[in-house]
Amino acid sequence: MDPRGLESGIRRRYEHVLRRVGDACKRSGRDPREVRVVAVSKNRSLREIEAAWRAGLRDFGENRAQELAEKLPIAPPGISWHFIGHLQTNKVKLVTGKVALIHSVDSLRLAEAIGREAGRRGIVQDVLLQLNTSGEQTKHGIAPEELEETLLNMRRIEGIKVRGLMTMAAFTADEEEIRRSFRTLRRCREEYGGRMQGISLDLLSMGMTNDFEIAVEEGADLLRIGTAIFLGEP
Repeated sequence: MDPRGLESGIRRRYEHVLRRVGDACKRSGRDPREVRVVAVSKNRSLREIEAAWRAGLRDFGENRAQELAEKLPIAPPGISWHFIGHLQTNKVKLVTGKVALIHSVDSLRLAEAIGREAGRRGIVQDVLLQLNTSGEQTKHGIAPEELEETLLNMRRIEGIKVRGLMTMAAFTADEEEIRRSFRTLRRCREEYGGRMQGISLDLLSMGMTNDFEIAVEEGADLLRIGTAIFLGEP
């Protein structure tokens, strides 16, 4: 596909996503400006990322540390990078200080590793704490009932700032089950946000291509969308 055709297809799909976000905001009484789309660029080529940039996207999310490291030097300048995949402690140095936000801090051990690397770099890394709100054993994240103790420990780690929470709902056609996961995350923010010094919980990262409208209705601030932008019908 020629560059103009690639860009126009991505632009149309992105605009369609924004219309759906706007409709979900209208249904739930929210301002669409509160919701930010993070384009999931995992396995996407440099040409696709450049086309998405020209189409107006500014936030891009990567799932793999090595792929992120390869793209950073060659991608358009000014991208706000997010790391949204499972991060191993031995890959922390490839991500810390390179992204605006790490969405997927799923253990105290990982938070400590990020804090140490951030300290070596003389920075503070913004992170989200990942919760397993679906109860599925295949998903990463701490259990909601462990949140208070984890936050108490995380606020003692220098080099990180906990900005909010992230979750993945179950991949199911049951809308109520999906909604329960997102409501759990929102209630966790309502319960613990502002209670602990240094912990703001002002961001909720939830919702992907198959469920982002529900996520918006339940309070998502960041949507992680790839397929609907890069692979949907042009």
